This record gives sequence, C-alpha cells and structure tokens, in this order.
Amino acid sequence: MAEHYQPTGATASEISASVEAAVRTANLVPGAGLPAVRTLAATLGVSPATVARAYQMLRQRGIVDTDGRRGTRIRPRPPVAGTRSVPVVPPPPGGLDLSTGEPDPTLLPPLARHLTSVAGRLAAGEPATSYADAGPLPELVELATDRLTADGLPSGALTVTSGALDGIERLLTCQLSPGDRVAIEDPGWANLLDLVAALGLTAVPMPVDDDGPTEDGLRAALAAGVAAVVVTTRAQNPTGAILGARRAAALRRVLRTGPDVLLIEDDHAAELSDTPPQVLAGASARWAFVRSASKPYGPDLRVAVLAGDPATVSRVAGRMRIGSGWVSTVLQRLLSELWRDPAVTAAVKDAGIEYRRRRESLRAALDRYGVTSHGDSGLNIWVPVADELHVVTALQAGGYTVSAGARHRLRSAPGIRITVSQLDDSTIPQLAVAVRDASRPPRRVGTGR
Repeated sequence: MAEHYQPTGATASEISASVEAAVRTANLVPGAGLPAVRTLAATLGVSPATVARAYQMLRQRGIVDTDGRRGTRIRPRPPVAGTRSVPVVPPPPGGLDLSTGEPDPTLLPPLARHLTSVAGRLAAGEPATSYADAGPLPELVELATDRLTADGLPSGALTVTSGALDGIERLLTCQLSPGDRVAIEDPGWANLLDLVAALGLTAVPMPVDDDGPTEDGLRAALAAGVAAVVVTTRAQNPTGAILGARRAAALRRVLRTGPDVLLIEDDHAAELSDTPPQVLAGASARWAFVRSASKPYGPDLRVAVLAGDPATVSRVAGRMRIGSGWVSTVLQRLLSELWRDPAVTAAVKDAGIEYRRRRESLRAALDRYGVTSHGDSGLNIWVPVADELHVVTALQAGGYTVSAGARHRLRSAPGIRITVSQLDDSTIPQLAVAVRDASRPPRRVGTGR
C-alpha cells in the first residue's frame, strides 16, 4: 500500500529523489504519510539530519507538507506528473460530484459560431501572427481596457496570460524569490496554495469573512514581512466572499503602509458576478489585476487579461517573450468576438443569475435545518463543520462528493466546499438533509461493563 512505501537512499538527495519517484509512479499518493524523521533515519542507517534535509528539499519543491501531529505527507496536488494514474474515489453510482468548482456546461455560451467567425476573418486575409509580431492582440487590449476602466481600475499596462493561475504564477516568479512570503486568503483557493508551495514560497494566512480578507489579517501579514498579497475580488474560492466597499477602503489604508508589497487581485469569476469589483489597485506601487475568461466562457478558453503598473506588467510580458512567447491570437480573437456579442453578454448574465439562485436556494434549505453556510457569490458555498473527514465520508456514502476543507485551509477552522453548478430544484432539498445529517456528531458506542 502507498502508506507503507519505504523511501531509500544514503544522502538527502537520494532520499528525496526516491520519494519523488514514488509519487510519479503512484506508490505514494496524495495524503500518504512519510515515516518520522528518526524512524526513517534508523531504517536507512543515516543521521536524522540527513532525513530532515531530504524532507526540507521535498517541502521546498511543494511535494510534501508538514502538519504537526499528522507528520509529513504528500500534498494534495504535488508538482510531479505521474507515469501511472493515481487511484481516485469516483462519485457513487448515480451520485452528484459537487467537488469540482467548475461551471455548469449547459450555462456556458456556445462557441461554434464565434469560432467560425474567427476562421472566416483569417480566411479573408486577416494577417496571421508571426514570431516577430506576436503578443497581446490590439483589439482585445482595447476591449479589456474599456471594461477594466469601467470597473474602476487605474490606468496602467496590460498583457494576456493563459488563465488566472498562469498570470499569478508569472507575477510571483517575476517578482519574488524562493523563501519569500506571500499573504494568502485562509481558507483560500487550493490550487494557489499548491502553486505557492511548488514555487518554494511561504504562505502566510489572511483570515477571510463574508467581506473578504480581514483588516487585521492583512496588517498581520504585512508585519510578517510578506513580499506579495493575493486577494480575490469577488466569488472567493471557497467561501463565496465579496470584497465590500467598506472593507476595500480599510484594506487600501493598510496597503499604503506597505508600499513595496506586490498586490495581486484575482477576478476569476469576472462577468459571472453581478456585483461590481471593489478594486484595491493603486493602493501599492506594484499591483496587478487578473481577469480570467474560463469561468464565464468555458474552462478550455485559457485566456486572462492582466493589468498592472507598467514595471510589473513589463516583467511578465518580457518573461513570456523568452519562454512560451504569447497566448494564441486565435484564442484572443475568439474572446474578442465573445465580448462584442450582446447575446453572449446576456447569456453570461443569465448564468450568473442562475448560479445565485442555486446558491441562495441551497443556503436557505441549510438554514432551515440550522446549518450555517457562507457564499454570497460565485459557484461554491462553504459550510463550517466540526469533523471534515466524517462529513465528507458520510456525504460520499449518501451519493454526494464534496471538497474537504483541508485542501483550502492553512489555519482556519474546518469546513467543506460545495459546488452548486450541478444542483437543481429537485436535488437541493435532499442535499440539505444529507448535509444536516452528516454534520451531526458521530454516535459513540459505549463499551459497557
């Protein structure tokens, strides 16, 4: 079994390499524990310092995490591509997978007509992109600038990346060095937590409530010496928080006390949100605002616009130029077509209204059973629970797969994330009952006398 895999090696590099190889071949799966330092040292006949150094190397590469009494374990999404598929517990037959965080495919705008239009433009002689002139497409830059300006962003520069996480990764790698600290929302986006670990950065938790990161949390993060702060403007994952006007004003005041910090704002939900963003951009000298197309228009549309101060954007664009080069201008043309189509705009707006209806219906049903939940925007709601493992297991047995809060948390209290995109009026009442029942403390069987 994966839990009993025995690392090998006589040096720290050999031991860490054996663990990485085991992850690659699925002999060690996400969540699997590694032996205690002294136990492995005694088994391999090496010093505890050698094993400790091996584990440190694995942590720096984001492959393992150390969690107090739970010991050292393989991270949920280690940055190692496997040669063998990792066993995944599938949703129960006939069950609902509410763990994905993905949009409802039936609410996405159809792309075929717009792809045909892009193809027609190219066939009609519109200049094809070459290595020499590749980069952000002027028409997309103009459209994006108008949209972002309307949302209150200050003037700056703009480039295009392959999605929100790609943009955030490029910002962090261009501006920070391994070992630097990054303020991350807690609970927060699991993929971002994994990315920060994989880059060798140190995550500093910022508590989140329904209005976004707390003022005290940001102040404490700056006092801890963070080099960057990542804030979700709206539809915060996993809590559904929206940065309110008063909270935004408070955070701007705090950010001005740390003018050298890099501020990154993640607007992944974009047009799906029915609340305008309360932007923080401009409160620090270095800032970036990333808006993705994937949630409103489809996960496969890997395009995001990244606005920011000229120096920050120039670094991202320059690094792209000597690496991947640019985001396909075919995709950029497609997004431009979608943004210009009033019918698509209306469809995305209707999708946002439907997600809100599903969120509110589920939260109202949970509230009737005395179950607290959070989620004022986006595709997910957050339900605080006392015992994540018990609740997730009980719901799985009942036909519902949800995301355990441990993937999203640093120091915050336990909870589960429920994605609403697959829910309808017939499933919401049953799900609410299942969550109520699963949230009850497990029965303890007495031993008798």
